[in-house]
Amino acid sequence: MSAPESADSRQQPEKISLPRTSESESLKKIRHTTSHVMAMAVQKLFPKAQVTIGPWIENGFYYDFDNPEPFAEKDLKAIQKEMVKIINRKLPVIREEVSREEAERRIKEINEPYKLEILEGLTEPITIYHLGEQWWDLCAGPHVENTADLNPKAIELESVAGAYWRGDENRAQLQRIYGTAWETPEQLAEHKRRKEEALRRDHRRLGKELGLFIFADPVGPGLPLWTPKGTILRNTLEDFLKQEQIKRGYLPVVTPHIARTDLFRISGHRQKYGEDMFPLMAENETDREADRGFVMKPMNCPFHIEIYRSQLRSYRELPMRLAEFGTVYRYEQSGELGGLTRVRGFTVDDSHLFVTPEQLDSEFLNVVDLILSVFKSLQLKNFKARLSFRDPSSDKYIGSDEAWNKAEGAIRRAVEHLGMNYFEGIGEAAFYGPKLDFIFQDALEREWQLGTVQVDYNLPERFELEYVAEDGSRQRPVMIHRAPFGSLERLIGILIEEYAGDFPLWLAPIQVRLIPVGEDQLPFIQEVAAKMRSLGIRAEADTSNERLGKAIRNAEKDKIPVMAVVGAKEVESDSLNIRTRASGELGAIPVAQVIERCQGAIANYTNF
Repeated sequence: MSAPESADSRQQPEKISLPRTSESESLKKIRHTTSHVMAMAVQKLFPKAQVTIGPWIENGFYYDFDNPEPFAEKDLKAIQKEMVKIINRKLPVIREEVSREEAERRIKEINEPYKLEILEGLTEPITIYHLGEQWWDLCAGPHVENTADLNPKAIELESVAGAYWRGDENRAQLQRIYGTAWETPEQLAEHKRRKEEALRRDHRRLGKELGLFIFADPVGPGLPLWTPKGTILRNTLEDFLKQEQIKRGYLPVVTPHIARTDLFRISGHRQKYGEDMFPLMAENETDREADRGFVMKPMNCPFHIEIYRSQLRSYRELPMRLAEFGTVYRYEQSGELGGLTRVRGFTVDDSHLFVTPEQLDSEFLNVVDLILSVFKSLQLKNFKARLSFRDPSSDKYIGSDEAWNKAEGAIRRAVEHLGMNYFEGIGEAAFYGPKLDFIFQDALEREWQLGTVQVDYNLPERFELEYVAEDGSRQRPVMIHRAPFGSLERLIGILIEEYAGDFPLWLAPIQVRLIPVGEDQLPFIQEVAAKMRSLGIRAEADTSNERLGKAIRNAEKDKIPVMAVVGAKEVESDSLNIRTRASGELGAIPVAQVIERCQGAIANYTNF
């Protein structure tokens, strides 16, 4: 069965118009129809193969098959040749509506049990799409009118992967064939170029090559281990934001990694996200049956709330801005994990501001200013703002209409005051409040959610938070949830790919590498490296005893921003022969000047 529609996202070459999947109805139809053509070809060549689902996806399509034998690379080539034959037959794509009983009868005729299970979840009328008179599948569309509308030179099968039926690892293991389809061969060529560029920038490959992080089976999937270099990168980002926060009046806190389930019941997380939380840790069976005990925290906000309400607060203490780099845990399915961008344990640059209603607008603007400052320092320029509001027709949200209207109004006033380019995302709100999300477009035109700001009237109500107002009355504060980075792990993955591993000087784990021409220069470079480190520059002396050419190539491979080659002449003149990744050869520069320029670049978040 083909699934219903869904959508996920540097400058393109001038001559190629490459529509985005989310914007092109034509591409949706092409890809959906091509998935059917592929399934028809598979069942022609492999009569025992049963089809399950086959949707269009970003940049292509896939179909899941239950086939007795694994598909090999040569099989993909054979399937693609058969697809060309089907397309060239110019088969009409015919939509038909049938009753449930008729659909069930037809499915039993061809003996495809997966279709029967799919049928159970469909409402009448049941829609079927035919390719000519020979092949059909349950499907909601959309499709082109004829296979002649497909360009076989703009289609390519790409890979085979494993998949579980219904995404359940306890059910049948299927084979998923991925393909891509476009309107023209030129678009296909551009897609392949981008795929190659994506492989070059892949943070999983670069993270391993640059020695930043690893994953280990004995530890578990989705749980990255940070090496010394990677930890330096993390710490640099943390220190950068902590310094910005201190300037803006944030107060640091630290909270535990586990808590009682009752805490998350009050907040609503247990009810809304129970399946995404790590399994309960109970001291006895009675507690387990009653869903009492401890869980790994999926969110930091309830902990910060408890710190706030540990004593009665005065209006004079507000706004109170509590900040923490807090690690949280989500029980993501193993098939959904992907490098650093989707993990089970991740660190959020979390802060919760407790403000009076009168302070809300100004504090919200200050938070946005902080996020924009962070993006500027990270050289992240291509982003847009999404106003993530609730869907009034959904029952997944908590709180009154009045509270939601107030919160959404505050966000809208802020973006309009700032003159920001924004769009509204109805249904994208958190269950307890609306958000302003910053959607970043990377060098490959993929979109990622990074910074987020949320206005929340509901959790203060659920936790009965109060402060003593100027007139002596007890009032509810408003909460602002904010995270400029979002997930630190995801941010680092995105930065690795955005920079292609070429970090700006201030972020690079190793900022300067000093390379001696011979052993006689070792004492000098070790002394200079030590002096640099004492002044806050991450420098190292190359003591590998490699030949000069090999040592230089190693520094280039490691993407060291500043490389200093030192021979007898440099020792005598107390200088360094500088080569940078950003500007190339700079020649001999006195050591004192190199240090001064490094310090200036680091302080200003620029390159040497």
